[in-house]
Amino acid sequence: MLRRRFIGAIPVIVGISFLVFLLMHIAPGDPVSLLLGDDATSAEIERARREWGLDKPILVQYGEFLLRATRGDFGNSLKFGEPVTKLVFERLPATMELALASLLVAILISIPIGVYSAIKQDSLFDHAGMALALVGVSLPNFWLGIMLIYFLGGQLNLLPVAGRIDYGIQIQPITHLYLVDSLITGNFTAFWSALKHLLMPAVTLGTSLAALVTRITRSSVLEVMRQDYITTARAKGLSERTVIWRHTLRNAMITIITILGLQLGALLNGSVITETVFSYPGIGDLLIQSISLRDYKLAQGLIFFFAIMYFVVNLLVDLFYMLVDPRIKI
Repeated sequence: MLRRRFIGAIPVIVGISFLVFLLMHIAPGDPVSLLLGDDATSAEIERARREWGLDKPILVQYGEFLLRATRGDFGNSLKFGEPVTKLVFERLPATMELALASLLVAILISIPIGVYSAIKQDSLFDHAGMALALVGVSLPNFWLGIMLIYFLGGQLNLLPVAGRIDYGIQIQPITHLYLVDSLITGNFTAFWSALKHLLMPAVTLGTSLAALVTRITRSSVLEVMRQDYITTARAKGLSERTVIWRHTLRNAMITIITILGLQLGALLNGSVITETVFSYPGIGDLLIQSISLRDYKLAQGLIFFFAIMYFVVNLLVDLFYMLVDPRIKI
């Protein structure tokens, strides 16, 4: 089964890469002119085209890109002049840390509210929780981020509004996740600084996810609570806490895990706006730069990497099903 999943992912990833490659090349704007500036002569522009391989037909360029990609080589960025793989892996830990923190925020908010809303169906708490979930889904991330910057950063001066850590604070790189590395090395000054920089972006990304997962959790728990084995568990004299948290929630977790897995992929790939608003140095911010400058090679490498991450996250979700429900076989 796993082998079929890997084989099936190949045409999907190739199709995505071709579509992105084509859209980047037909989009208005000349990358050579943008990168060299208005003072560049025609001879300099033509020489740059030859050096970067942009003078070749599109299909030839795509074939060369795909051939290099199979070896893990996405070429050098036109803007930065460094290997695309190096730039991606330099920025990836920041995005991973933001995505995992946002996921944690969403879980801590959504699971308790969703479960309690299901237990107290049609109560005041249930209606209030669902109303908040609707507001959370409706709020645009960029607006919420700007409001947090204005109030918590500007008016109250409680949290930093940009970056990943205070200037001048050094962290010994181990995993390149600042919170983890600072704890491993016992650098609590760095930990507190990194945490403060992470809070607002994580809350911004985690709020909309929490709203979605709250509604899914409530629906899943309500559906499980109507099953006969829950009635049997109560009839056997088990405490309500055991019935809810051990029997009901565990059987409702398949749906919840599916949504969380899909949304983790979306958080990894879709943090572009949030990273831009908070000047957070992740791969989302790098993607914006690559597209605005028509840096074909960097943009193509990033999108290709996003597609692979989505596949890996979905595969991990499938494997995690077996831990929750051993009856499921991959």
